[in-house]
Amino acid sequence: MRHLIDTTDLSLEEIDEMISLAMDIIEHKDKYSNICNGKKLATLFFEPSTRTRLSFEAAMYELGGNVLGFSEAGSSSATKGESVEDTIRMVSCYADIIAMRHPLEGAPRVATSKTLVPIINAGDGGHAHPTQTLTDLLTIYREKGTFDNLTVGLCGDLKFGRTVHSLIKAMCRYKNVKFVLISPKELAVPEYIKTDVLDKSGNEYIEVEKMEDVMDSLDILYMTRIQRERFYSEDEYLKHKDAFILDLEKLKTAKNSLTIMHPLPRVNEISTEVDDDPRAKYFVQALNGKYIRMALIITLLKWGGIL
Repeated sequence: MRHLIDTTDLSLEEIDEMISLAMDIIEHKDKYSNICNGKKLATLFFEPSTRTRLSFEAAMYELGGNVLGFSEAGSSSATKGESVEDTIRMVSCYADIIAMRHPLEGAPRVATSKTLVPIINAGDGGHAHPTQTLTDLLTIYREKGTFDNLTVGLCGDLKFGRTVHSLIKAMCRYKNVKFVLISPKELAVPEYIKTDVLDKSGNEYIEVEKMEDVMDSLDILYMTRIQRERFYSEDEYLKHKDAFILDLEKLKTAKNSLTIMHPLPRVNEISTEVDDDPRAKYFVQALNGKYIRMALIITLLKWGGIL
């Protein structure tokens, strides 16, 4: 039985196969509409989610399967003190595959020791969000046709953003990928990501504080929210915040082929005037999340001999 706790659980070949499957699902939806008939996905969300939970549910329904579960810890027996291990062992008696989000880092990994069915990590604290990374990879592939030889700009909260850390880890595995890290110093990429991932992989990267300075070099711009609560003072936040709001003025020097991404939800870091720009792909990215989760469900059920 295989689980997905981190994208590093998958080889490059397995990621490529999953992306190919997602592409086939996009082209031939009817072929997959009953492949999970009689199978059940349990969505165990111990913390709230909108896009991730709904995209998992939509994915399973479009595969012809069924969904059970809960959307917050307050509606589960966790409020009575039930352990994660007991919850997982019990739910795996009722479902064929489990998607689990938990505020504690490592909780999905613990769950794999007690489950009878495959576990998908739908986000565990600040650690990992592998299905978002697969979503990002599918979006990049659909827009660029490759993962190699790209210059990827990551902008906003690069210190606490788990989606940023996961994407860096994933993209470092491909050829000649360059990173442009755009953030205030207070929210720069953590040192361990630089030393253990970027430096170790040999990928080129630079750090800057203004997106305008590097916009013309980017193939991909991955926006994230600048979080007011991460600054020591309101004055420091106000000094930085406008530099990290993407609008049409800042896009004047960007390539026509630029792909603008965002894991969502956004607050004000991308002006709504950008939504109609053909380079804005963040809502397409959200749709891609459904397709890659469909491919993931099929793959894990087949690997587990359940499908």
